[in-house]
Amino acid sequence: MNQQGRPTRPADTNTSVATNSHGLEEPLIFEQGQDKRCGVDIPSVPDYQQHLGGLRRKGKIGLPGLAEPQVVRHYTRLSQKNFSIDGNFYPLGSCTMKHNPRLNEKMARLPGFADLHPLQPISTVQGALELIDQLAYWLKTLTGMPAVAMPQAAGAHGEFCGMATIKAALEARGEKRTKVLAPESAHGTNPATAAALGFVVESIPANAQGRVDLDVLKAKLGPDVAAIMLTNPNTCGLFERDIIEIAEAVHAVGAYFYCDGANFNAIVGRVRPADLGIDAMHINLHKTFSTPHGGGGPGAGPVVLSEELARFAPLPYVVGDSEGFKLVEQDQDSIGRLKGFHGQMGMFVRALTYMLSHGADGLWQVASDAVLNANYILASLKDVMTASFDGPCMHEALFDDRFLKDTGVTTLDLAKALLDEGFHPMTMYFPLVVHGALLIEPTETESRETLDRFIEVMRNLAEKARSGNVDFFHDAPRTTPMRRLDETQAARKPVLKWVDENR
Repeated sequence: MNQQGRPTRPADTNTSVATNSHGLEEPLIFEQGQDKRCGVDIPSVPDYQQHLGGLRRKGKIGLPGLAEPQVVRHYTRLSQKNFSIDGNFYPLGSCTMKHNPRLNEKMARLPGFADLHPLQPISTVQGALELIDQLAYWLKTLTGMPAVAMPQAAGAHGEFCGMATIKAALEARGEKRTKVLAPESAHGTNPATAAALGFVVESIPANAQGRVDLDVLKAKLGPDVAAIMLTNPNTCGLFERDIIEIAEAVHAVGAYFYCDGANFNAIVGRVRPADLGIDAMHINLHKTFSTPHGGGGPGAGPVVLSEELARFAPLPYVVGDSEGFKLVEQDQDSIGRLKGFHGQMGMFVRALTYMLSHGADGLWQVASDAVLNANYILASLKDVMTASFDGPCMHEALFDDRFLKDTGVTTLDLAKALLDEGFHPMTMYFPLVVHGALLIEPTETESRETLDRFIEVMRNLAEKARSGNVDFFHDAPRTTPMRRLDETQAARKPVLKWVDENR
């Protein structure tokens, strides 16, 4: 290992992080390039110096010289080393890595959607605007909310949108409230979003049942509180039983209730957030309505809004009448534009396809099966692992590292050993309210056979850890393209770019 935590070759310290079928390191594509090799004929570039005020490219642009087979084989080999939901079980807690139906991809690739350009005349994109309007109708129906803002590109972007409408509503009331309350188990983007909007964030601890401590929350409420940002079901995989009482207490002091909808997959079709007293909630289309976000994006984070917040929704938004659909670009009450164009069209197509193919009863079943699968894992492992909280869970099962005490094996060691069994590790060390957390979300799309295999592996690893075979865990993973790295050094001295040492 070098100081950056990367393996080295004697003559080359800038190696890639993949190996070929012989166990040798895969050269970076830049290392494979040769100056006089090219896979395509490119015409000579005209001299634009006279037309661009003296701007002129200096020297080569730095692309590697490669034949087409080299490029194809390089990226194909890398793709084969990538872990994906198409290859095996991906139980990342808090992430909802569910199967992405191929029907969604087929629809998103239809020329009428895939070939759209955001600057086309409105008259030529009436079908796309109608699709957005229909998707918005489904989201409002599923949540019971009267309005939805569609432009946001991700969940965190949705958080910013929702909290920005809350800030605008407070300012319209002539109030300057400074505090936002967030549970200790909240997604990290919650306090970051509030801070980005100029609020001071105060945390709310969890009680012994893994839920918001209601007494502490009520004690912190006052005229300086703008909102609470609460995830429900929460990041411990539990439903906040006091959510209606929380909403009433928050509203009683004139504050707003923002709900993080990242875990909507556990309650979609079964619970309407509006009935819980929520004022704003983002929905990760790329979680609840397929296309797992671990695929590299793009995401989509529509925000449903209460009637009081609806007039502050961002621009643009779609309206329709007998003459067709159009985008409203001007509104004096709006918080303004948050994105260059109107959302992620590909994600909209996928999400609506998912909704239409499942139907209302199918979405109800999605939530039912997601919760059932998580509780099956919880019940099957709690005798050999330590469940963090009593009782059934919602969409994910949370364990901590008490079962590893005095074994010399850590949560990280266990996760590394799981890689050798063909499974992607669960979410580790989050939420922070429990020590050495292992957060497992099976989603509704995994079969009983897959879950049984995963449970068997986890039971075997737990027993092996207690048997004292520490080296087995410390040497893992053994079968991955790269072995365990020096993560501390890699974090402190990261290699962020490749540098051609011959230049």
